Amino acid sequence: MFEKVLIANRGEIALRVIRACRELGVRTVAVYSEADRSALHVRFADEAVCIGPPPAKDSYLHIPAVLSAAEITGADAVHPGYGFLAENVGFARALKSHGIAFIGPEPEHLATFGDKLSAKAAAKAAGVPLLPGSAGAVGDADEAAEVAAVVGYPVLLKAAFGGGGKGMRVARSEAELRRSFRVTSVEAEAAFGNGAVFIERFLERPRHVEVQVAGDRFGRAIHLGERDCSLQRRHQKLVEEAPAPNLDDKVRRALHDAAVRLAESSKYVTVGTCEFLVQDDEFFFLEVNPRIQVEHPVTEQVTGIDLVALQIRLAAGEPMPFKQSDIRLKGHAIEVRINAEDPWTFLPSPGLITGYHAPGGLGVRIDAAVHEHATVQPFYDSMVAKLIITAENRTAAIRRMLWAMDEFVVEGIRTTLPLQRQLVSEPMFAAVDYHTKTVDSWVKTRGG
Repeated sequence: MFEKVLIANRGEIALRVIRACRELGVRTVAVYSEADRSALHVRFADEAVCIGPPPAKDSYLHIPAVLSAAEITGADAVHPGYGFLAENVGFARALKSHGIAFIGPEPEHLATFGDKLSAKAAAKAAGVPLLPGSAGAVGDADEAAEVAAVVGYPVLLKAAFGGGGKGMRVARSEAELRRSFRVTSVEAEAAFGNGAVFIERFLERPRHVEVQVAGDRFGRAIHLGERDCSLQRRHQKLVEEAPAPNLDDKVRRALHDAAVRLAESSKYVTVGTCEFLVQDDEFFFLEVNPRIQVEHPVTEQVTGIDLVALQIRLAAGEPMPFKQSDIRLKGHAIEVRINAEDPWTFLPSPGLITGYHAPGGLGVRIDAAVHEHATVQPFYDSMVAKLIITAENRTAAIRRMLWAMDEFVVEGIRTTLPLQRQLVSEPMFAAVDYHTKTVDSWVKTRGG
């Protein structure tokens, strides 16, 4: 086991890692920018090092500063959390060259799954179903049109190195495809430094279902159930739950098997998430997130397994401590990620929190790094808290979530809570009558 872990992140995920390390008896080092000098992760880590001014590029994304902090504090491992450097191949390789462990998959896994085309190739090799589309990047609009004629419209133009909904456009005709191709490629180049674009069939009403997997250095892999993340706005997840409701058991088992096959065939190490689109009892590979996910708490709640501690143990070279038969799901968990944003426009709302009260009680979990008089910084991701509810079944979890959201007070800034409160109270949520496009159209009908 590691002796000292540096956490190359901030906010609630940094606190989450600190807690997992305490469970394991591992000392922690926080890094922080000048803007985060009074942040809670700085206060609760065993040590803390300032690594630069507020802009992320000069602090949390500045690899030399993070490496220096690890070396001067004697950290033998670095946990990247999610975002920032969590999927940065160069960072993982730099740590390895300095004899410092990266708490995540091997650099080659980051490279494979960071490129959507190589990820699709790995999934195909593992026998995981893929959406019909181009075998690789398409070179120009003429080639794109040829592929689309075979796949059939509508199609999705997609950046090979994209994420977060950027570098994606739907084309419903050849004329629209030709208009969109160059714009999508230019946007991909600007956002991700690579303009490669590929084509897939566009699904009109898919659900987004992801499977949590974990693998060790001895070739063993297991799944820890699945999560539904279909309620999204502009490709950003708003509500997540485990297990995925109203999913055919045959499809559920096939998803689990496909995810484990992919993890085993790629010799994946530590925790990761295999994401799929599900429609009409068919499912198709979407991508692999080779890190801990924002929504990991819902899986923890229904499995009783600390995923961050498991991630650390597997990165330290320990064998998988569970057999697949040990994984038993109990109850139902729902998470809403609360962002400091206008609930209808999603415009950022940083600033001073003048009032704060978190709900409590049986089955209520809050993962947050804010408090009354804390300042939500304008320099970083806008998430301020995650509210996670667990109950014996989904109906009880929805009821508990509704009153917990009513008790959650955040004043001085705007948050997404009003939007999420309305979503969870909608009949369509209770009936599981939604898909990944539902929220965007739902907001439009309400004038948002």
